[in-house]
Amino acid sequence: MRFLSVMGNSFGCSASGERLVSAARDGDLQEAKALLECNPRLARYSTFGVRNSPLHYSAAQGHHEIVSLLIESGVDINLRNYRGQTALMQACQHGHWEVVLILMLFKANIHRSDYLNGGTALHLAALNGHAQCMRLLLADCIPSIPDCWNILTKRSNNDHSVSEFDQSALHEVINRPADGGITALHMAALNGHLETVQLLLDFGASVHEVTVEDGTTIDLIGAGSTALHYAACGGNMQCCQVLIASGACLTSENANGWTPLMVARSWHRNELEEILSAQPERQPRIGPSPYLSLPLESIVKIARECGWRDEGLPLTCQDTCVVCLERTCTVAAEGCGHEFCTWCPLYLCSTFSSSTAAQGPPGSITCPLCRHGIVSFVKLPGTRPMAKAIARTSLSLSLCTCSGEEPEPTSIKTPLCKPEIGCTRIAPLSSSFRSLSCQKFPSMKFNGRGCMRSSDTSPSLVPCSIDRNLREHLVRCSRSRLGRSTSSNDTERRRSWLSAINHYTTLGTGS
Repeated sequence: MRFLSVMGNSFGCSASGERLVSAARDGDLQEAKALLECNPRLARYSTFGVRNSPLHYSAAQGHHEIVSLLIESGVDINLRNYRGQTALMQACQHGHWEVVLILMLFKANIHRSDYLNGGTALHLAALNGHAQCMRLLLADCIPSIPDCWNILTKRSNNDHSVSEFDQSALHEVINRPADGGITALHMAALNGHLETVQLLLDFGASVHEVTVEDGTTIDLIGAGSTALHYAACGGNMQCCQVLIASGACLTSENANGWTPLMVARSWHRNELEEILSAQPERQPRIGPSPYLSLPLESIVKIARECGWRDEGLPLTCQDTCVVCLERTCTVAAEGCGHEFCTWCPLYLCSTFSSSTAAQGPPGSITCPLCRHGIVSFVKLPGTRPMAKAIARTSLSLSLCTCSGEEPEPTSIKTPLCKPEIGCTRIAPLSSSFRSLSCQKFPSMKFNGRGCMRSSDTSPSLVPCSIDRNLREHLVRCSRSRLGRSTSSNDTERRRSWLSAINHYTTLGTGS
């Protein structure tokens, strides 16, 4: 029984799934491609117990090429493990912005929360201070308009610009509480991540949100604490200054009756005594976060529609991107009009870290050619959309199921093929996989010619190893012996034998 179990695990999907998990964890792209070409459904494999899929492992390790390969294989992009975490959460937790970018291009769900503490991907990114991941998470919420930062920070009353996006939806995402009422701003302030705190404030995070009583959350400060209470506990002076400048109250008390100053004293943060003692007469003006990127929303929208690799190239324009010198220009910067491929602006908007361009509003990206501030990108006239939208969680894959088993219900369309020898199905254009072939009973040897002059797909049942000369000698002997019989019964028997011998000869020689 143990031997059979080992055999089953060796030749079944479990062993191949574990190989794919190892390839995803180690970043072995060639191994992952080979396994998925043989069986694309391995992308849905998950480990026993923790229920981590290859997508979870590759996202946690930052292997964005394998993440893209798995998504194109039809894996559920929002698949959860036993903790309720998605691949997007794990990528944000470890700060792999390339993975976050790929997942956001495929429209991963940013509203999913885990089962343990109700935290979202934004909470995990704020907890570890990954500001690049945070701005990618909110790419769909921050419009590419010049006055965006002033509107978010209540420094502008432009009604026309306000109507271009829903601030209530952004406010709900930014200030969404986890268990215990802890927001992303609380987590960033506690751990002293200044850039993350500043970016959350630029996005409209409220400094007045307080924690609540919750039995599953260990709160050493007490319920009713603001982000300033948490910043005082963490001991970062700059975080406290930014929160105070944004309107945080120094006299607010939590459920224990503690003010931020009392929290700082209880945790021996003596350097915060002066800052938290009295409200400053004149609050310093805090500039925009260096991670604010206004053009991100526009370029992400174009990438989803037209692709970001080689898809959707213009039919007439043959100009090469001056940044990478590899791809054709597909987008242009509004204002200066310089043209780029789709990937270069995506990379620029994701890695840019400056508060403002030389000539542009806060949050604009500096053009690499003329230093002009870019607020948004537009498609070139010749850029065509892809045949199928990039934002999908499954592809139509052509699988050959020759095991005779019923396919399990799934969102992947799997055209079945007959259990023939060497059956082949051609993958659709949307898939990057080659043609898949499979063989029935590979351990048996068949004659390629069919019986009784039938088609080549029907195998001969006569072993091909019989010596042909010996077979013809036996046939001649049998015919000569039958020819000497004269009785009527023998005549009928002779006719049936001759018919059988002729049939045998046809089978054996393949004539």
